[in-house]
This record gives sequence, C-alpha cells and structure tokens, in this order.
Amino acid sequence: MSDDQVPQPTPEQESAEGKLLPGVKHVVAVSSGKGGVGKSTVSVNLAVALANLGAKIGWMDADINGPNIPMMMGVPEAGGKEKEKILPAMAHGVKVISMGFFVPEETAVVWRGPMVHTAIQQFFRDVLWGELDYLLIDLPPGTGDAQLSIAQIVPVTGAVTVTTPQNVALYDVQKGLRMFQKVNVPLLGIIENMSFFVCGHCGERTEIFSFAGGEQASKKFEIPFLGRIPLDPAIREGGDTGTPIVVANPDSPQSKAFGEIAAALRSQIENKESGEPRSSLSDMLKKLKEPMGSN
Repeated sequence: MSDDQVPQPTPEQESAEGKLLPGVKHVVAVSSGKGGVGKSTVSVNLAVALANLGAKIGWMDADINGPNIPMMMGVPEAGGKEKEKILPAMAHGVKVISMGFFVPEETAVVWRGPMVHTAIQQFFRDVLWGELDYLLIDLPPGTGDAQLSIAQIVPVTGAVTVTTPQNVALYDVQKGLRMFQKVNVPLLGIIENMSFFVCGHCGERTEIFSFAGGEQASKKFEIPFLGRIPLDPAIREGGDTGTPIVVANPDSPQSKAFGEIAAALRSQIENKESGEPRSSLSDMLKKLKEPMGSN
C-alpha cells in the first residue's frame, strides 16, 4: 500500500460504527499541522464558548500520549460509571473525557498505533456521551495514528485547523488539508491563534509572529477563516488554573473573540447541512499543487 492510500471502512463497518454515537449530531476534529500553536487552549475555549451559545457539548482528548485536558479544564477524574459505561466528567458546561483520567500524572503513555486506535475506539464505544450537538475532538499535533483512527471509526462532520500568523502556516495547513482529504473529512475553517499582542499599558498592537498567515492560507485554499485569537497571558493562565478565559473573564475581548469563532463554526456546520456550495475537492487539490507563494 502506498503512502497516498488510506484504508477506508467497508459499508458494514460504517453501519456498525455509526451506532457508536447515536445521540451525537456532529463530530468536529480540532487539529494543527504542528505543535506549539495553542491548539488545545483554543479547543478548550471553543468548546466552552459553544456551550455558552446553548449547545450541548462533549470534548474528547485524543492526544493519548500527551493528555493535558484534565489540568486545562480543572477536572482530575472521570464521572464514574453507569451500566458498564464510563461517565464523562462535567466541567464548565462541557462533558470531558481524557486518557489523563486513567493514568497517573507522572506516567508516560508510550503506545504504538494499534493501542492508540483501541483507546480512541473505547472513548467512542464505552463512554456514555448522551445527547450532544457537537463532540469536539482535540487531536494530537501533526498527522498520525489518532487522526486516521478517528476518521475510520466515526463519521466526522469536519475539521478545524488551528495555526499561527507566520507564513509557514501555509505549509502547516497544506499538510493537514492533504491528510483530511485522504480520509474524506472536509475542513470547516481555520483559526489563527497568537495573532497579535496588545500592550496592557499603552494599548499598542504588535504582530509579534508576522501577519495574516492563517488568513492567507484560508484564501489560497478557499477554506473559511473563522477568526483571530490574540496572544495574551490571561489565556495561558486560564489553561494553567483549569478555568478557561471564557469562564474566568467572559466580557474580555479575548472571550468575545472565542464567542465569535464559535458562532462562525456553528454557521459553517449549518451551511454544510443545508448543502450550500463550497470548493470542490478537485479544485482544492489543484491549489495544493500550486507554489506556496501564489494566490
């Protein structure tokens, strides 16, 4: 099998797997082309922001080898068991599951692909998610086993890519787009994190990591641009304390940015359901072959 060939589920597998999440309307993967872009921080705040809009939200930490969601959401363990099913923890209006609930904090989880696949499958099969409007899946960075496993286990509504403003963002989005194309998962939008910094003393705005790389990628690949998140210590502090900024300071500009992105994502999913036209797969693939600097 070549690198460009990804195993696809048979119709029988799709039928069985579709029953894993009978009460979940939409499964949304949150991805990044590389680590260090703040994907999990964005994912946490996006989940809570969607809950604040009145949606029923679940959040799965699919970074099996590096789970950090328990700390970021302020929940040390799962919610117990009910009828042989694992109850997700409830934090800030969001149902949460993570491998971090089941291994000691100091223990390294070093698992190969088949074990990662089994763990993710159990999160779908053995967790009592109940009725959800959206199940957000926080993927590990890059392209690997977890991404392929999820696409093969459940129908994924679409993926959101988190990037940063540097020009290299174009390359990161390109890698992610190629991966999701191979497993037939559409990209719902791009979020540009650490977009700019506003001085707390003088109010001056500075583009520390260049400018508009995420938006450039959005235009090049004709993927919706969902919004920008500023670089701000308060966002980082929220992750460290287990109280996301949309909870700690809901009226802040940062929280409003997350709220606007959540509303934009919801609109994209609604448009997808209504059959609104978007770029064809062949058009997108042509753009992937163009030089990165071209428009």
